[in-house]
Amino acid sequence: MRSTTAQSSSSSNAVSNSNNSRIGLTLITLILCLYTFGLIESIWHLPTPNHKSRSWLRKLTKKRGSGGDPKEAAVVFGGTINVAKSGLLDIAEKDGDDDEEEEGDDDNNNNQAENEQGRLIPEAKWPVSIRDEDGNFEQVLHPGHKAKGNPDVPMMLPKFWIDDPVSIHQHKLMTRELAMQIGSCIMPNEHGSKARGDDCPINERTIYVAIASYRDWQCRDTVISIFSRAKHPERVRVGVVDQIVEGEDGPCDAPHIPCKEDPEQELCRYKSQLDVFQVDAPLSIGPVFARHIGHRMYRGEYYYMQSDAHVTFTRNWDTDIISQQEATQNEMAVMSTYLTDIVGSIDENGDSRRNTRPIMCNTDYEAGQGNKYLRHGSQPEAMPTIRGEPQMEPYWAAGYSFSRGHFVVNVPYDFYQPMIFQGEEMSIGIRGFTIGYDFYAPERSVCFHHYAEGKNAKARNRVPHYWENSNQFAGTGQKAMYRLLGIVHMNPEIDQEKWDHSEEEKYGLGGVRTPELFYDVFGVDVVHKRAEQHLCQFVETGKMHKEFKKFLRPDGMGVDYSKITFRFKDPLKKHKK
Repeated sequence: MRSTTAQSSSSSNAVSNSNNSRIGLTLITLILCLYTFGLIESIWHLPTPNHKSRSWLRKLTKKRGSGGDPKEAAVVFGGTINVAKSGLLDIAEKDGDDDEEEEGDDDNNNNQAENEQGRLIPEAKWPVSIRDEDGNFEQVLHPGHKAKGNPDVPMMLPKFWIDDPVSIHQHKLMTRELAMQIGSCIMPNEHGSKARGDDCPINERTIYVAIASYRDWQCRDTVISIFSRAKHPERVRVGVVDQIVEGEDGPCDAPHIPCKEDPEQELCRYKSQLDVFQVDAPLSIGPVFARHIGHRMYRGEYYYMQSDAHVTFTRNWDTDIISQQEATQNEMAVMSTYLTDIVGSIDENGDSRRNTRPIMCNTDYEAGQGNKYLRHGSQPEAMPTIRGEPQMEPYWAAGYSFSRGHFVVNVPYDFYQPMIFQGEEMSIGIRGFTIGYDFYAPERSVCFHHYAEGKNAKARNRVPHYWENSNQFAGTGQKAMYRLLGIVHMNPEIDQEKWDHSEEEKYGLGGVRTPELFYDVFGVDVVHKRAEQHLCQFVETGKMHKEFKKFLRPDGMGVDYSKITFRFKDPLKKHKK
């Protein structure tokens, strides 16, 4: 009996030891798997030397749909949004720690100065970069996929510098004192503040340049031009929304040769002043969304400039355009135009050969996306009628815009307008008008556009366009156009139930003027979808400028349209009395 019991006990111990070994091996295997996964994640977040593709690693980490359904496959793209430059973390794939995020929010709040009217304005900083703001990103759902009814595609985007524009303009005219609190200076005053308003020397006023690029090989040359031709490049910061296919398209901040071989290249020398937010091209839903992200990247600079990704600048463009801006004596001035073609426009020294400039006045209705809307046509270009200052015009253009930085704060690009191309200029322009902004044509062009014409046609026609994604987001543009036109009161015939009213106040109108006032003054009939013709005879000749400048407010806070009784009528058409 004793022997049998001993044998049984020995057998039991052997089984127990075997089970323990298996459990131990399982735990070791699990730990090794977790370690390997952590190692892969760590490698993923390392800087990418010379911007080589990481597609092999993405195949290991991105989620794939199990079937052939395109809606299911759309989830693939959610993990590829990133701030991908200079060793930045891939924000979209970083889970983050809740405690760290809360701490970051507290730090951000501590940096905000509350003015006497109870509004929060962040502290003016320079230098500044979204790369230093890991805790200042927020998760949003891709508006194109959401509008289409696809599975949600989460994205991490920079937070707005000021999230609520209404907290600034409050549906009334912004005061000059408040406007002076927005805009950074390179050097602080005696109190340590870099928000110095008019006291900031002209050459120390910072400039934020926003560029939306879609698979454009000329993007980096545009950035090079901005830094190389500026008289004071130290006060310029460029934010690029770079929509590319990684491995096929060159990133906008990739220098022509490695920085270690030539560190004095502009893309190397000024890399700390270049923020590139990289987006997978299949997620592109048009310029409105890309420029919306660009507006989110603004960080309180004194001036704001918007440009296309295929533009060449002139020598000393920064001092030239600022001098023109200040010549308006209008804090609410926004200079904007369709750019002249690059061919024959700049000499070997980088100076402009042109003494003419375009002006925005030729606009009429067209039909598209199930709607009728105003669209800019070709704009007249001639010698400026008004000399010594920019000339007033009624319309705003997306291809080039220069203003004070508070224009971005007060008139942010609408998040809910996927697949919109025609119409964005009416949205920003008319919303800006209602908040109190006035539009001007620059007296001198400081940059020129590479159009797909003449000798540039072959090269430019190779650049893809975002509408290669049209099938994926079919139908979303029509709904977005309902919203765009509805917000600016341009489609009174459409039932308001047909369009999305999300955050309408944030991306909506001001209270200084109404859209109806704009339509009345400049001859737009939103009911019958007609525009009075030959508006350029009133604008290009300088009549608008001479007549309306009389009503510029004494403090320079915009034109007082309540005193303007003029209503444009086609001068070549006989009107019934």
